[in-house]
Amino acid sequence: DLWVKLCGNSHTGSFKDLGMTVLVSVVKQMIADGKPIRAVACASTGDTSAALAAYCAAASIPSVVFLPRGKVSTAQLVQPIANGAIVLALDSDFDGCMKIVQEVTADKTIYLANSINSLRMEGQKTVSIEIVQQFDWEVPDWIVIPVGNLGNVSALGKGFLMMKELGLINKLPRIACAQAEKANPLYLSYLTGFKEYRPVTAQKTLASAIQIGHPVSYERAVKVLKAFNGVVEQVSEDELANAAARADKTGMYCCPHTGVALAALFKLVERGDIGPSDRVIVISTAHGLKFTNFKVGYHDRTLREVVARYTNPPLELPADSRVVKEAIARELDRRGFN
Repeated sequence: DLWVKLCGNSHTGSFKDLGMTVLVSVVKQMIADGKPIRAVACASTGDTSAALAAYCAAASIPSVVFLPRGKVSTAQLVQPIANGAIVLALDSDFDGCMKIVQEVTADKTIYLANSINSLRMEGQKTVSIEIVQQFDWEVPDWIVIPVGNLGNVSALGKGFLMMKELGLINKLPRIACAQAEKANPLYLSYLTGFKEYRPVTAQKTLASAIQIGHPVSYERAVKVLKAFNGVVEQVSEDELANAAARADKTGMYCCPHTGVALAALFKLVERGDIGPSDRVIVISTAHGLKFTNFKVGYHDRTLREVVARYTNPPLELPADSRVVKEAIARELDRRGFN
């Protein structure tokens, strides 16, 4: 019983909108109340910066975004540029950008908008409420979520715990966090029973938005995983790319991070952790249109470390109806449409 929660069908194309609209609304009130806030800033792997820039533009508040140069997709980079943010491309990775933005915002005149700020959690926790409401207030057995900086899973847990405390639900789902092998500090900690935690140097991964080696919400995420009897799984570049492409064959248009979650799901099912009758919700964090290069590279078979199994390249033919009809017939036969 598999369902996918599409969090990318939103204003800027990712789940980050949920938290950012709350944060920027509160900041606008703080400024109206006389707080000396000149701008709002974030470090980002792409989606956070897009959301911050859009909502700050709507609120007439300056925004500053810190991006790791050359490590976000073109579509993600152009969003804050288009919305008028001050865009800083630093010669660093996300973790380096996060360190700098925390230093820059230390005196509070530039306000920090990353998920270490609890205002973001208040908006993002609504995903858990939506899920339960959409299933007539029944709690699913499992939620599988791709994770990087670990704010989203922390917010997800907060929402479910709030509903249980209010008596709206009487049980909690199990949560599976999915990481890319190339950025897997939570997974490595999970293997020790969370007794050890060591930041890693995140390597380049197709799932660029979770290319994070030192997540700021680690402690909050561990509390959630313990409360929800959670698990953590990691997946390879090959696994995440093929999982996304497999889902696309059903009419979806998955971002690579949704591919991470789906690939982790397949592993958990194969291992028997998730049963055939379990209701499972996979969190799709962003729209695939933000990752056109990922899609093109997959179907061109140019993605490194990926053996593409669901490619669908265009057929290049002469402008001849007879040749075209023959090609269509062959292709329909090949696909089993006899």
